[in-house]
Amino acid sequence: MAFQPIVNVSQRQIISYEALVRGPSGESAFSILGQVTDELMYRFDQACRIKAIELASELGMRERLSINFLPNAVYEPQACIQATLETAHRVGWPTERLNFEITETERVNDRMHMRTIIESYREMGFTTSLDDFGNGYANLDLLTDLRPDTLKIDRDLVMGCDSDKRRKAILRSLVALAETLGTQLIAEGIETREESRCLLELGIPMQQGYYFSYPNLEALAEIDNAKYD
Repeated sequence: MAFQPIVNVSQRQIISYEALVRGPSGESAFSILGQVTDELMYRFDQACRIKAIELASELGMRERLSINFLPNAVYEPQACIQATLETAHRVGWPTERLNFEITETERVNDRMHMRTIIESYREMGFTTSLDDFGNGYANLDLLTDLRPDTLKIDRDLVMGCDSDKRRKAILRSLVALAETLGTQLIAEGIETREESRCLLELGIPMQQGYYFSYPNLEALAEIDNAKYD
């Protein structure tokens, strides 16, 4: 697993880390996920959760841990979460510091099932995020059925937002929408200082991307105050 920080630019601090799948030699998540068959999906999902929690604990992480999960691999929330809960208890990881991201790699086939997962996780003390919002499978209409705690704005909407009036308008609308729905926003894929400053001015202080840190293989990035000046 690799870990990439999510920062609050206003507070100048790392608020959480996203756990990202990597191969034994650092191979990309895409190359690993491409090898996961339908038959292995459930076991793979469980193994990733366990590895992420164990490694985060070993590294001394004190921030929230965000774990991607495959919604179609979760056949029954209470049953599927048991291995996660057992691992968290074994290593002393507080469940309130776990967030689950609905990953963009697959379409949500059954929205009501996905809603059940989100609501069940909330009852168990977890938070949930809808990843890559605004691109691919994570579109606006999902919010008619799903109620995630966080929307992660896709890179396609963030890219060059400081000089693109249309992107600014869309982002400004998302800020208003999130406030109405009681949902937080995290902007993904920030690569420049200008993008970060623009997002902050629009009211999106929680950000993630290469500008702050690349994913660190089995390591945690530290805060770089120069990124916020």
